[in-house]
Amino acid sequence: MASKRDYYDVLGVDHTATPEELKKAYRKLAIQYHPDKNPGNPEAEERFKELSEAYSVLSDPEKRARYDRFGHEAPGGFGFEGFGFSATTLSDLFDDVLGGFFGTTTAGGRRRARGHPGEDLKYTLELTFDEAAFGCEKEVRFPRGETCPRCEGTGARPGEGLVTCPSCHGRGEIRSQQGFFSISRTCTRCAGEGRVIKNFCPSCRGEKRIRMEKTLSLKVPAGVDSGMRMRVGGEGGAGIDGGGPGDLYIYFKVAPHPLFQRWDRERFPAIRDGRENDLVCEVPISFVQAALGAEIDVPTLDGRVKLKVPPGTQSGKVFRQRGKGLPVVQGHGRGDLHVVVTVETPTKLTPRQRELLEEFARASGEDTHPLGKGFWDKVRELFG
Repeated sequence: MASKRDYYDVLGVDHTATPEELKKAYRKLAIQYHPDKNPGNPEAEERFKELSEAYSVLSDPEKRARYDRFGHEAPGGFGFEGFGFSATTLSDLFDDVLGGFFGTTTAGGRRRARGHPGEDLKYTLELTFDEAAFGCEKEVRFPRGETCPRCEGTGARPGEGLVTCPSCHGRGEIRSQQGFFSISRTCTRCAGEGRVIKNFCPSCRGEKRIRMEKTLSLKVPAGVDSGMRMRVGGEGGAGIDGGGPGDLYIYFKVAPHPLFQRWDRERFPAIRDGRENDLVCEVPISFVQAALGAEIDVPTLDGRVKLKVPPGTQSGKVFRQRGKGLPVVQGHGRGDLHVVVTVETPTKLTPRQRELLEEFARASGEDTHPLGKGFWDKVRELFG
């Protein structure tokens, strides 16, 4: 019969390995060679037995001390039979690693399902342009699941509580034995909790929560825009069985303004240096004001301001009003206001106005229309 390998070599650790290092090494190798992952592989089965035997000795301080002194020939042996781990399963190996994510392990080795967190909620809040621009306080009302006050979230009739699951006898899982190994699955009757409701709460009918309307006072920051969202932590649905509450997500929908528009590169390509907090206002002026120059009133979020239009201003000219745009959300400062002037051509002319315009046309030379002159010069060059 072949001699046994050194237990430390089996686990691939030094003789000075700490209990944590032993456990980490064993878990890694045991998962790799576990028969459930290597069905019909006798070499993997023998390797797993060897690993289990080594760890059963080295993980016990008293056995490890005797092994370090006498080796495999320690008086009385180590009491190792079979696997020594009550038919270790893959779920047992993963307990320490995954317990913090999927549940908790009780002292009896059974898995208990951890509470379920409440659901996140979505609420669309409609705002006027001014409310979005300057910020405001709004009261929102929305339905959400809250812990049933009658049964205090147990789902059972008040005064009765929960009873041990008759299917898994409180273990939270059903195990079946196959030779040296056992296969476990979550109990479907209690969903791994180990306890079930005998008589449902008449208010929530065993759901553990009831639907109630919540009223919340919300402070909207200045400068928000449609499509932006704000998270309100813990204001979503209540959790179940100790799980934390969900969050409430507020989505903003801002109504359009009759005069102002947010700057957008696709909508206003001529304003290349615009920013997301900039506003655009299109202001009509007469061709006389454009030709002779004028001082006009233009609107802003803060009221009217004076704007000097120089003589010879062309339609589409942009004038920047710094600091007259929207506030930066959760920040400092404001964007700019871009005033785009549009030269308006008169439509309903009186006979006298028409006469004056015709006289102006006869008196005008090419020098008064430099853009037009340049355009027709290019036409003549191309087409003769």
